[in-house]
Amino acid sequence: MLYHRPKANLYFVQDIAAWEYILERHTLSKYPASRMILVWPSMAFLIMSGRNIELVRSTVPGFSNATHMFIPINNTADALQAENGSHWSLLIVSTLDKSAFHYDSLEDTNNYLARHATKQLSKLLGKSWKYADLKSPQQKDPNDSGVFVCLFMRHLLGRLLSPNKKIDMEMAGKRVDYRAGRKDILKIIR
Repeated sequence: MLYHRPKANLYFVQDIAAWEYILERHTLSKYPASRMILVWPSMAFLIMSGRNIELVRSTVPGFSNATHMFIPINNTADALQAENGSHWSLLIVSTLDKSAFHYDSLEDTNNYLARHATKQLSKLLGKSWKYADLKSPQQKDPNDSGVFVCLFMRHLLGRLLSPNKKIDMEMAGKRVDYRAGRKDILKIIR
């Protein structure tokens, strides 16, 4: 799934969903009291479209009780055409901090879209959050944004599930070995 292929990001919808499934089953399942939600790309697209908010509410009833929501953001021009996008970033909404943290491995490429997703979630849940576009490790290859999103998810989920009371959501200065990460993700998926 996460091997190099032409226009790799066009296929990361399935790859990111598969990765979230693995994190849900093998990481989050060890913390049954956790109220974190990994929003699958299809649901993120539905949220971003602004269409049928009631459907979103009924599909994921845990949204209103979640402490954190991990939301993959894609730069598709049409939220109903997921395969059109070419870049992924990660938005984490923390109801505990009343903040939305955005991690983009290509500077501010998806900043506007992450802000839009934050506003859409605000409408969905009737809450508002401070928005922070945080510095994060940057990709060198234009096809690696999906890998970075998967690695950011795993790293930040691990931080949030740790027993520490104060969690640092910053990623600035962190090194990401995306080649090793890609191999590790493939090994886990297999």
